[in-house]
Amino acid sequence: MRYSLTSKEKETLLNIAEKSVRSMVLNGDRYTITEQLPIGQVNVKGGAFVSIYVKGDLRGCIGAFEGELSLAETVNKSAVAATLDGRFAPILPDELTDLEIEISALSPLTRIKSKDEIILGKHGIFMCKGMNRGTFLPQVAVKYHWTIEEFLGRCSRDKAGLGWNGWEHAELYIFEAEVFGNLSFIK
Repeated sequence: MRYSLTSKEKETLLNIAEKSVRSMVLNGDRYTITEQLPIGQVNVKGGAFVSIYVKGDLRGCIGAFEGELSLAETVNKSAVAATLDGRFAPILPDELTDLEIEISALSPLTRIKSKDEIILGKHGIFMCKGMNRGTFLPQVAVKYHWTIEEFLGRCSRDKAGLGWNGWEHAELYIFEAEVFGNLSFIK
């Protein structure tokens, strides 16, 4: 696992996500990070997913694996994108008081050769074949009580568009996530 975020770093990232969501929902524009960030992991290039829930229902989940952005900027960008996730109804201003955010700070991807390398609850999966790609965060398999075969099959069929067994011919990667959130934080 790459990250071991301090409570201050988690608080900072949740604050950035909150401001990003609020800015998009209320003003239709992206939040610009202006505050002084704590020295540490938030300033290091990193991947993250931001999941937004309203009254417990998923309303957006977008993220990126490690790239050119710092973890703070990845969270900012992902929170903005999650408010616009086309798979769900837009988040309305009056729903902000019922909002919950979950951030998953990601380790780098590790290529695997066998499904036997996957540990449910610890590893997320990413698969790709050609232009088809799909991913599930580690907590998804636990939430739905899936087996490894269901985890892979559902990602392959529902996310990557490769059919239930398409994962058998795709490149498979695992990653870990430090998952944290904040309940009903927007006033």
